[in-house]
Amino acid sequence: MNVYDTANRLAYEIKESEEYKNYKKLKKEVEENIKLKEKLDQFEKMRYEVQLVGIQGAKQDNEKANQMQKLYLELIQEEIMKKYFDSELKFNVLLTDINKIIGDAVQDLIK
Repeated sequence: MNVYDTANRLAYEIKESEEYKNYKKLKKEVEENIKLKEKLDQFEKMRYEVQLVGIQGAKQDNEKANQMQKLYLELIQEEIMKKYFDSELKFNVLLTDINKIIGDAVQDLIK
């Protein structure tokens, strides 16, 4: 089996995983609720901005971080959003683990 076949098989396995299927299902449910979708979009925008500042090493905007935290706490009051964030985390852990495995395999070339 060549590396491309393996990569395609991995892509298939990811799409068949419980983490992927659950996250996709919950994402669809959230997107169908206009009110929740708008709040989630607002939260995602804030999260991106806060993370970007952290990556750039700039001084953290505590006001923005506090607003994001407040919105998150508001969102998770809805059971569907609590499940959504949980499934998002589980899916991201899966992808992170896969990336680590691949990275470890080529570590000797990166040093």
